[in-house]
Amino acid sequence: MSADFNFSHRIEFLPANADEILRNVPAAPGVFALRGEREGDEPYLTRAADLRRRLRRLLAPPEAVDEQGRPVLSKRLNLREKVRWIEWTATGSEFESALVLYCASRAVYGAEEARRRLRLHPPYFLRVTMTHQHPRAYSTNRLSKRALAETFGPFPSRAAAERYCDAVLDLFKLRRCYEDLQPYPEHPGCVYGEMKKCMEPCKLACSAEEYAAEAQRVFRFFATSGESMLAEVAEQREKASEAMDFEEAAALHKQWERVKAASLLVDELVRPVAELRAVVLQEAAPRAGEKLEEAAVFLLERGRIVGPEPLSTLGVRAVREQTAVGSSLFAQPLMLSAVPLDEPASVPEAPAAMKTATLSPEDRAREVLQRLAERADSAGEAEINERCDSLSLFRRWYYRPEKQRAGEVFLPNADGAWPIRRILNGAARIVLGPPGELQSVDREAAKNLKTKVIHPGREGVERVVPVLPKRSRSRKSVTPTDIG
Repeated sequence: MSADFNFSHRIEFLPANADEILRNVPAAPGVFALRGEREGDEPYLTRAADLRRRLRRLLAPPEAVDEQGRPVLSKRLNLREKVRWIEWTATGSEFESALVLYCASRAVYGAEEARRRLRLHPPYFLRVTMTHQHPRAYSTNRLSKRALAETFGPFPSRAAAERYCDAVLDLFKLRRCYEDLQPYPEHPGCVYGEMKKCMEPCKLACSAEEYAAEAQRVFRFFATSGESMLAEVAEQREKASEAMDFEEAAALHKQWERVKAASLLVDELVRPVAELRAVVLQEAAPRAGEKLEEAAVFLLERGRIVGPEPLSTLGVRAVREQTAVGSSLFAQPLMLSAVPLDEPASVPEAPAAMKTATLSPEDRAREVLQRLAERADSAGEAEINERCDSLSLFRRWYYRPEKQRAGEVFLPNADGAWPIRRILNGAARIVLGPPGELQSVDREAAKNLKTKVIHPGREGVERVVPVLPKRSRSRKSVTPTDIG
């Protein structure tokens, strides 16, 4: 996502040769810009599901003309006489189209105008002000560079962020007031203090160390999506059970259920913004005359989205095929390659193309992710505004209903490593497309089927028996002799 954006194709448009020129534009999704004679003028910039069809609609001759051959005014937009240059970039998915359109808009109009045109708004986060003397947690849609480590998100909406924040704060006694506290014993306090849901640091009812420890527990809850407190309560419950204190164990179990209910209000994507990383798989942009067996890989890291990089699915079987086969070695045949026991003698180095072809699917996936990580590192840490734009684009795609969200997303494991096998299976599913429906079987019609069976040794004797469905046959094979 850089301001130095250039379209992949550029051709000159002449109205007299419109049909011939538009044949060079692919009938595929993408982003295009129509420019006039002067380079400084703002272009007509948008995306389309079919580039050729959309350009023909904009650049076709007028539908109606008067007696003198002049076009009749129409509500349909026609830019035939105003366009001199056509620029476009073909894309493979709606996610890629949105990303390319953002980059193009930012290069043409500037960052602020691009946000206004694309209606990009910063997503909502939760922040725990650990650097404050009296920390508190609240929802916000403003990011600051120094607070990235203590900000969690993104959330789908403000309501979702506040609902999760309130559910978590009900488990602790952290303050919820917004004022800049100046504690003194005669402070009037608030309703949460009256309900014993706050430690009341405003009245000096607790020490600074006690309040800091409570704030640290809240921070760990947000950082681990509740796992820290679940483990703590579960350990206390087990100790109470071992001590035969069943009333205390029952109370702790109810508390564990409350903690579990609060942890389920947050998506697995929500984590510290500074540590947010994700791999997005989409369909690759089509190439003329080629059947692609690769998926497009995007990487969200260091506050920006980089990609796409093609990931070949050669030697990878989809998950649904693995389930039918029941053997991971059969599903991944390249894992059966021989491993030499001794170091081989020195041989001439193979060409780079041959090396790539002989790489295992796992090694190819690691190389793709390494290239994307290097691109993110070379671009450096994203500015706050660009980080908000990236998270807004990602959130707009991620929080769609699952049936409307094309592509797949993968988050890193607990140790920070990528789930390579799952990414490969996801790429295979992207290439193969959604699984087709199985052909329905009419069992009643199968039962009514008839066939002629001739008994051996009995010439001219025939019997008609029904043919049983495959699944209803026993494991023992049935022969004509058995039937007779």
